[in-house]
Amino acid sequence: MAVLKLYRTQLKENFQYLGAVFKSHQIDWAIVTKILCGNRPFIEEVLRLGIEEVCDSRIKNLELIKKINPRVQTVYIKPPPQKSIKRIVKYADVSFNTESSTIELLSREAVIQNKIHKVTIMIEMGDLREGILGENLIQFYSKVFNLPNIEIVAIGTNLNCLNGVMPSHDKLIQLALYSQIIELKFNKKIKWITGGTSVVFPLLLNQQLPKAINHFRIGEALFFGNNLITGAPYPEMHQDVFKLFCEIIEITHKPRTPIGTLAKNPSGEMFEINEEEIGQYSYRAILDLGLLDIQVHHLFPDDPDIHILSASSDMLVVDLGDNISGYEVGQYLSFRVDYMGALSLLNSDYIDKIVE
Repeated sequence: MAVLKLYRTQLKENFQYLGAVFKSHQIDWAIVTKILCGNRPFIEEVLRLGIEEVCDSRIKNLELIKKINPRVQTVYIKPPPQKSIKRIVKYADVSFNTESSTIELLSREAVIQNKIHKVTIMIEMGDLREGILGENLIQFYSKVFNLPNIEIVAIGTNLNCLNGVMPSHDKLIQLALYSQIIELKFNKKIKWITGGTSVVFPLLLNQQLPKAINHFRIGEALFFGNNLITGAPYPEMHQDVFKLFCEIIEITHKPRTPIGTLAKNPSGEMFEINEEEIGQYSYRAILDLGLLDIQVHHLFPDDPDIHILSASSDMLVVDLGDNISGYEVGQYLSFRVDYMGALSLLNSDYIDKIVE
């Protein structure tokens, strides 16, 4: 079975670097744990870092977080389904909202549970995922700010999550202006402007972030240490918090091109023969991993002499060339993974997860 390892030291050092940057700019921040898919040992490692606020998009995961540490502030980071209102009020201290009717239901349930439920109003800034239109903010706020047991603590936005719209100084200035409009119109203070995510972090480092943005939600930068604008690694951070290890279950010296009449494979792909490879042979290894676990374009071998060829549902085929490293059946090959790759692996019941 393949194994996904989380390296405790790398995670801690990434956390310390991010925390120092945010502290120097007087910015509050939360860790987004949705990539962990409710894996308890990994979540325990995150909570052990000492973070005071954790965000997730699955209420089941927030329930687990509250069981591990009832003191941490939990945030449900998508508009709540109405059928889940009771559990959201119970396990999420804060929720992201874009529908006044949903906040009314949260209010009723919060009264029943005798709790104050905090709300972040999400504003559409061009990426066209969740968010109310800015011109409707005053009307929206007027409907919800006086609801019983509801506290509007923030306005926020998400960028680069659906259509790839990138953050900019101008867009975040506009978000800050919405907060000022509310405060002037209703004489109510908005505590946080949560415009910061991993893709916004480079703007902070480059002195391009408006000072009014005082809250970040960080997942990918913590776990992968990469600049999401340039794609380059942050020199101060680790890129190998996660690493995948796959067992070799077969090694054979085989032709580089298939033999016989070709048709589409079960994935709908048609193999294209490179005529220069006809008659050539190389060592091919089969690994105990497949498309049920991860799409191959999210995998990056640590050994530069290994080339990923293709995968079926349960097996991954790689080209070892002349196998100059002398790999044998039973050995493990190591891979780096990107965010979506790690997300798939963590959601797979067929992958072992270990804290190293």
